[in-house]
Amino acid sequence: MQIHSTRSQIPVISIVGGKSNSGKTTLLEKIIREAKQRGWRVATLKHDVHGFEMDQPGKDTWRHAQAGADVVVISSPHKLAILESVSGDQPLDEVLARIQGVDVIFTEGYKHGNKPKIEVFRSAVHQELFSKPEDLIAIASDITFNNGIPCFGLDDARGICDLIEAKYGVGLV
Repeated sequence: MQIHSTRSQIPVISIVGGKSNSGKTTLLEKIIREAKQRGWRVATLKHDVHGFEMDQPGKDTWRHAQAGADVVVISSPHKLAILESVSGDQPLDEVLARIQGVDVIFTEGYKHGNKPKIEVFRSAVHQELFSKPEDLIAIASDITFNNGIPCFGLDDARGICDLIEAKYGVGLV
């Protein structure tokens, strides 16, 4: 599984874990902060199998959706949000195709997706790696793995970003 980083193709890296509460979000926050310190433009995509609600009942955009709008957009000088009603889970590549103008995209929660993965493994929570070794570009863990896959500590966002920079050329434009 390889991504060739070019200006037209944005590297996509999935942060995964075998179970909920494995530390995916915590690690991703650290990676995002490190990436931003390096000047990277970063997008994240979170998959939520349970569904989510961003709109506040009674607010104008909520009222627009309740009235039947299929797409509701809210824009301010600092943020833009697009809420679109869909009939089912959207394919990862279709959602990713909507993201432009960034250096790297991190996904969280797409452990069955076809993108390169960094697996978060905490020995107190996990018994074995969830992902197949050929799908992993790295492991972030509180223990060391000797399986040929780069292994980083759970706090080593700098090392992980160094790997991403070397492997995909992110930040080297």
